[in-house]
Order: sequence, then C-alpha cells, then structure tokens
Amino acid sequence: MAEEKKDTWLGLVATTTILFAVCATLSTFKGGQHSTRAVLSQAKATNQWSYYQAKDIKGYLHELSKDALELSVLDAGAGPRAEAVHKKAAAYADKIAKYEAQKEEIKRQAEAYDSAIAQAQEHSGAFGMAVIFLQIAILLSSVSALMKRKELWYGGMAVGALGLVYFANGFFLFF
Repeated sequence: MAEEKKDTWLGLVATTTILFAVCATLSTFKGGQHSTRAVLSQAKATNQWSYYQAKDIKGYLHELSKDALELSVLDAGAGPRAEAVHKKAAAYADKIAKYEAQKEEIKRQAEAYDSAIAQAQEHSGAFGMAVIFLQIAILLSSVSALMKRKELWYGGMAVGALGLVYFANGFFLFF
C-alpha cells in the first residue's frame, strides 16, 4: 500500500515536470518569436525615420530655393522674368506641401512600428520570466523525485504555478 502511494506521487511529479517542460519549451519558442518580431520592427522603424528625415531635408532644400527665388524677384522687378520666378517659387511651394503630407504618413508608419516593438518586447519579457520560473520548477520537481521529498515538489509546484501565470501573460499581457 505504501509503495503504491509512492508510485502515485512520483507519477504526479513526472506529470507536472513534463507539463512545466512543455510550457518552458513553448515559452522559449514564443519569446524568441516576439524578440525576432521586435528586431524586424526596429529595422522597419529605423528605415521609416530615415525616410522621414530625407523628406524633411528635401523639403528644407526646396524652402531655401523658394526663398532665394522670391528674393531674386525683388531685384528683378516686374516683367516676364519675375513671372517665371513666381511660377517656379509656386512649384517649390507645391513640392514643400507634398513633402509635408508625405512626412505625416511616414511618421504614422514609423510610430506604428515603434508601437509594435514595444508590444513585442512586452510579450518576449513575459515569456522570458515564464522560462525562468518553469526551469526552477522543473529543477525542484526533479530533485524532489530523487530525494523523495514532497515539500520540494510542493515548492516546485508553487514556482511552476507562477511560471504558468507568466506563460499565460506572454499571450494575453494581462499584467
């Protein structure tokens, strides 16, 4: 009878250890997946912000050209040359407005990538914490089976439960 109780207890230890190991493996996989997503989003965000800066520089150069043309009109006075300069200045003003509109769209996309980075890092961090606690739980459960000490297994169960909470948080981010 006592031998049967030991076998049942060791079966529970083995089952919980397997459960913790599977969740730790999945946490490692999902954490890596979210880390990769964060890195890729970072590259995309960097590209978008560089593109934003390029548009800003082009807009600034067009503003300088427009200002120089407008100043040259003051020297030219009236006439066909002044009219041509006004047309060219208006064309620069249109390009400047176009760059400003493009910059807003580029900025919106870059900020979306920044948001994706933050979210991926939160998921990855939760899965990382899950792996830590689940590995400790596996260790405690294994030692409890070797030493045949239930109190170590109970400690492993408590730590494992915390690991499972972090594992679930990795998916849902409830805290």
